[in-house]
Amino acid sequence: MKDKIRREIILKRDLIPEDNRFLKDESIKHKLFSLPEFIKAKSVFIYVSFRSEVDTFSIIEHSLITGKKVIVPKVEKKERKLYLYEIESTKDLNSGYMGIYEPAPDESKRAGINDVDLIIVPGVSFDIYGNRIGYGGGYYDIILSDKKTNSPVIALSYEEQIVQEIPSEPHDIKVDIIITDQRIININENK
Repeated sequence: MKDKIRREIILKRDLIPEDNRFLKDESIKHKLFSLPEFIKAKSVFIYVSFRSEVDTFSIIEHSLITGKKVIVPKVEKKERKLYLYEIESTKDLNSGYMGIYEPAPDESKRAGINDVDLIIVPGVSFDIYGNRIGYGGGYYDIILSDKKTNSPVIALSYEEQIVQEIPSEPHDIKVDIIITDQRIININENK
């Protein structure tokens, strides 16, 4: 079922025209930047967008300009883990796993999931209960299962990626807030 939803939603997302996608990205950014959780955060863990995902490059740049510490992931496929590193500029990113931009490993810039005030995760599809379908690797479920803080987990999504219900399993980690181009979905209000 998840594979079917994944295929359908990626296709739907890929078909959003570029000019429309730009407007949607702007709407999502505006909502994120006005969110109290984002405004208060001194440090942000955020994925680096690729393909037809909601653009995060400008969010990363805005975060850096406004003095936030920005932490981004690097995939270690053999270990099936994400390693987190602080960056000072989008110039610190190079093409890595599957063509996704990643930071170079630098132990002096290494961070953990519990070192951040706000967590922004990718996903293919979401429902209003905070369930998400990723790309099938489980990387984000694994790292989020180590989270011991109350740092909110936020998903950025086009409205086209929201579905009625996503089948969830015990190891699946839910998000707290979903920001789309049309609305902010606070999961606690849907319980």
